[in-house]
Amino acid sequence: MSFPMINFKITNTEISDQLRDITENKLNTLEKFVGEAPAVCDLEFEKITNHHQSGNIHRAEVNLEINGKLYRAEATADSFEKAIDEVRTDLYNELHSQLGKRETLMKRGARRVKEMMRFGR
Repeated sequence: MSFPMINFKITNTEISDQLRDITENKLNTLEKFVGEAPAVCDLEFEKITNHHQSGNIHRAEVNLEINGKLYRAEATADSFEKAIDEVRTDLYNELHSQLGKRETLMKRGARRVKEMMRFGR
């Protein structure tokens, strides 16, 4: 069980190896939702404008495809690290919600089967 290989796309900027390592470590915390399913992770870093020096000019976007279902998160912040934190939080919330829905559906189905076995319907 491991997080899929991350495909980086960098636009209008350069990123360091340290930022790549930080990004991989933060996104690896989502591996419990991926499991053994086939997955693809695309990450885009972009500096929105070249003439500004401060403000929300760093954008991070993640497209995570697990078993054919696409999960997407995008954030803009004043540094790439903060943008990655926001993206990771958004993805975590989306994946956690999906996991809860799947568990609820399984429990509901199991409850129906038990009810049919008990009353012979």
